[in-house]
Amino acid sequence: MRFRHPDGTTVHLSYCTNVHPAETLDGVIAQLRDHCEPVRKRLGRDRLGIGLWLAKDAAGALVGDPAALRGLAAELDRRGLEVVTLNGFPYEGFGAEEVKYRVYKPDWADPERLAHTTDLARLLASLLPEDVTEGSISTLPLAWRTPFGDTAAGAAHTALVTLAERLDALEELTGKSIRIGLEPEPGCIVETTADAIRPLAAIASRRIGICIDTCHLATSFEDPQTALAALTAAGIAIPKAQLSAALHAEEPHLPEVRAALAAFAEPRFLHQTRTRTAAGLRGTDDLDEALAGQTLPEAAPWRAHFHVPLHARPALPLTSTLPVLRDTLTLLVGGPVPLTRHLEVETYTWQALPPELRPRNRTQLADGIAAELALARDLLTDLGLKELP
Repeated sequence: MRFRHPDGTTVHLSYCTNVHPAETLDGVIAQLRDHCEPVRKRLGRDRLGIGLWLAKDAAGALVGDPAALRGLAAELDRRGLEVVTLNGFPYEGFGAEEVKYRVYKPDWADPERLAHTTDLARLLASLLPEDVTEGSISTLPLAWRTPFGDTAAGAAHTALVTLAERLDALEELTGKSIRIGLEPEPGCIVETTADAIRPLAAIASRRIGICIDTCHLATSFEDPQTALAALTAAGIAIPKAQLSAALHAEEPHLPEVRAALAAFAEPRFLHQTRTRTAAGLRGTDDLDEALAGQTLPEAAPWRAHFHVPLHARPALPLTSTLPVLRDTLTLLVGGPVPLTRHLEVETYTWQALPPELRPRNRTQLADGIAAELALARDLLTDLGLKELP
């Protein structure tokens, strides 16, 4: 979906296809037919943006076969779909029964992360619509926090500098500008936007910036205005933002609140949980850890990294951090000039929701994703952006 910002530029809205992960190229083609096109039709659009997730094997098949890449581009066009952004965070196995810590491998100290991201950039340059010259790729925030010493940090820095040089060369060759956004996430080396400033300033490239995920921002109790002001002051670009909402528990000491939270503790994904204290942010790596012991204080609200559907906040006594998303979006695109032009709804946890909230079939999943996009569309038009045909 495309929108005209009051300054005349185009802002793109998509949804991320890691919600129905496919590891192979055939699987990607099938998801376009079975999921993405039905969502487009529900929204009554001739064209719908998708944030494509290409696992290692799918990306490798495309890089090694120009005919296959042309076939994917033709399939996107046939289904009324367009791609301006890729999710390069998960490498493989995102559809596994247990993902947890595996999603952070390989990290940016591993040469394979550079190789994979380079492949993604080359593919995206070929998949961009003819009238679009800029693409974006979100990626993991360097690494999970341990172990990652000075040697690993140096290797990651070198890899990102090398990537920036390759992206410069790619634009010279294709005329397409591809930018990368490190995506701060609780528990990672770059956990917050503030953590991103130093390593990104050291790289000093317009190619490498930050991807703001509003669920992650909220889980870490970051103030959107403070976060974005600091990034702007440091000259850090925002190639992309992911629109998502976290779980919020106002009174975690209450038995009924803990019972409600327990329904969201599941074995597939990591749900880092945080609270604010006088001494600073406190947290656990997963929601079940927070519920099991006394490691997390209960005197202040908890937030859990669980991407809940934007349009359907959880039943009381829980809520979502949708207000943080609204505030962040206002700052990102509600001003005289947009701070980013790529927005992506990323609720990948539909099938990890408590059983009574999960979609029971493809139809219900498509209905839910379309409702999320409709909400995001309304937020954008309320900010003065005009939806384009």
